[in-house]
Amino acid sequence: KVTWVVNITDVDDKLIVRTRELKTTVPALAAQMTEDYFKCLKALNVTGIDHFPRATEHIGGMIEVIQKLEQKGYAYQVDDGVYFDVSKDTDYGALSNRDPEQMEAGARLEVNARKRNPGDFALWKGAKPDEPAEVQYESPFQCGRGRPGWHIECTCMAIKMLGDTLDIHGGGLDLQFPHHENELAQSESWTGKQFAKVWMHNGLLKLRSGKMAGSLGNVLNVADALKVVSGGALRYFMLNTHYRSPIDLGDWEPTPGSFPTNLTNAKAAFGTFTNFAESVRRITGSSFDQLAAPSVATADRAFAKTEYADAYRRFREYMDDDFNTGGATGVLFELVNRVNKVAHEAKLEDPATNNAAAKAEFVEGATLVKEMASILGLTFDVPQADLGGGLVPGLMQLLLDLRSNLRTEAKAAAKDNPLKKSLFDQTDLIRKRLAELGVTLEDRPGGTTWRVGS
Repeated sequence: KVTWVVNITDVDDKLIVRTRELKTTVPALAAQMTEDYFKCLKALNVTGIDHFPRATEHIGGMIEVIQKLEQKGYAYQVDDGVYFDVSKDTDYGALSNRDPEQMEAGARLEVNARKRNPGDFALWKGAKPDEPAEVQYESPFQCGRGRPGWHIECTCMAIKMLGDTLDIHGGGLDLQFPHHENELAQSESWTGKQFAKVWMHNGLLKLRSGKMAGSLGNVLNVADALKVVSGGALRYFMLNTHYRSPIDLGDWEPTPGSFPTNLTNAKAAFGTFTNFAESVRRITGSSFDQLAAPSVATADRAFAKTEYADAYRRFREYMDDDFNTGGATGVLFELVNRVNKVAHEAKLEDPATNNAAAKAEFVEGATLVKEMASILGLTFDVPQADLGGGLVPGLMQLLLDLRSNLRTEAKAAAKDNPLKKSLFDQTDLIRKRLAELGVTLEDRPGGTTWRVGS
């Protein structure tokens, strides 16, 4: 059983600065940012997180940890707070493979004459006169009221929820130093035990043309990306790259109407998956999401088609290779094309086709696609909620029926009938106007189908 914890930092320096700019309070801004974060998680189909501890709920525990570190000689008090003495931790710098002296020489460290060493970091920060009262907590330290440092927040919450030793600790590569290095130092100094067995650091977003930075105005956040692509397409885009590697957005100049090229390409590629899900519905009569895919992978799994067995084997090998989702999504894409080929060659979408063997081959392949997609957290069906429940599908069917009647009348009209062209023009107009709204129509042997997207 996996217990997954994601810490919520609802008090820190950046929040205080931002509240001044927005003329709000730290609790209000933290609550809004947390809610926005939850919405993004839902859109990206990030599920399974068991706990979201908030820093403000664990202030007392953080004070106890700091006191213990001071008792053991790892922390010291000065008039503006409590600091961790990095010189007392002989392993400091091991996580990021940095020499402490080199770090002090090359890093942007907070200049503070009160610190014993330039690299010492704050465990508790004494309150400043201009800071809001809601971020000032009582403490037994000589500096009095204040708030915890960022690093100690994570140590306290993680160990409270998961115990002294974590199996896996994750985070962005930019957090490796100093955040995770400091978290590791204070955690092991406190408990005397290994803090994390495995550290997993994910690569960062990058632009082909250069650096992403708020000062340059070229930072793309999840909420803004979701205005242009679906959550599924955005998730697919990120899974295309191994988690340890940088994610290349491609070329992008942040001007109105522009969007990173590689994200645009991923959106188009993801359309292959949603189109496939629609094919499954037309051929089987059930949605792609309803396919009964196995939930447990076994090495001795048997398939009627050797191509499916090979795809299954390769997919598992990629996932077993340090979660190489880039390779796994490649196998998934190839498999979808292979199963689409089965449907095309056997004309399975033609109502007149009665090819049980080909349909069985299609269903076996589609079920394997569903299994792989589920492992990757990808969903291909468009949720009914996104389409206004049953209203939009009902209205679309009404339009399709109207268009079908117009086509029937146009075909039946005599060649010299002046209405013939007008009727055909009306059917084309319906297709054109729907396309402008982002809806694509496809005329098939069994009737006209529709989908959101190109």
